[in-house]
Amino acid sequence: MSGKTAVFNTLTGLHARTDSFHSAGKQANVGLIRVPDERIEALAEIFKPKKTTFAEINFADFAGISAESGAGGGGFDAQSLSLMRQLDALAFVVRAFGDEAVLHPLGRIDPAADVTGIEEELQLADLIVVESRQQRLGKEGKKASREYELLDKCRSALEDGRPLREVGLSGEDTKALAGFTFLSLKPRLLLVNTGEDALDDDGGVSDKHGGAITFCASVEQQIAELEPGEQQEFLEAMEIAEPARPKFIRAAYGLMRLISFFTVGEDEVKAWTISDGTPAVEAAGKIHSDIQRGFIRAEVAAYDDYIVDKDMVKLKERGKLRLEGKNYVVQDGDIINFRFNV
Repeated sequence: MSGKTAVFNTLTGLHARTDSFHSAGKQANVGLIRVPDERIEALAEIFKPKKTTFAEINFADFAGISAESGAGGGGFDAQSLSLMRQLDALAFVVRAFGDEAVLHPLGRIDPAADVTGIEEELQLADLIVVESRQQRLGKEGKKASREYELLDKCRSALEDGRPLREVGLSGEDTKALAGFTFLSLKPRLLLVNTGEDALDDDGGVSDKHGGAITFCASVEQQIAELEPGEQQEFLEAMEIAEPARPKFIRAAYGLMRLISFFTVGEDEVKAWTISDGTPAVEAAGKIHSDIQRGFIRAEVAAYDDYIVDKDMVKLKERGKLRLEGKNYVVQDGDIINFRFNV
């Protein structure tokens, strides 16, 4: 056991069972959590709205590696692979703590090897999909097609032990492959569950796989159960700079290349989630399709500019309140008022 359901509980505030999914016959634990953002808190303090709405992310926790699953054991069952295909990004929770009372499904403690094992399972699942599709294209006489060539590129990488996210596919190629929901193409975040006596030891994961967030699930649960005033004392005593929860949520948000823009007023201060690179007219559609359809202009102020005076009139006088058109690329932290007519 890696402690991933304990992590899920800490992140969401839920109390999902931490026993085996395989024995319990469960499909997944699902939780919706808000993305911590001091900017929203500051804007709410200024506008005193009736409602304050943070950006949100859905997290799903499902069965991990089982000694019984996969080819020869130590893999994912078909249900877990199917659930993973529905997600936008994956977080691998691997174990670096030793506890004789809590057995690792593969009978060892080696977090770097666990990450390698997970990657290999995902690559194998992708390779099966590639081979199946290529066989069908071959029967249809389409070996010269662009799709077959692209799948060949994927097959070569997978057979070399490389996840598809490292192949350097173009945006056009990625879109062409979207329907296959390849697992090793999804963005990946590494979480290493440590022991209380080695909070910063990732067991070699960063050296081998390039960066990881370390945390101790049992300590994080203790932090989550404390009153806000007591949490800082506990963190200082444990020499922890920041709880894992906000750090992980921010990392997950960034991993999926998501940003937030804000709408403000006395009724509501709200963060809207969009992909980095989204034009203003599409951002308007996040609020309402009518705003996108009747888009005229967007009044835009950067949060960092607004927070200096905390007043839109003064902001305009300083030339920091801009009128932007449909193709303006929304930036993280933009405060936007959309002008539209339908």
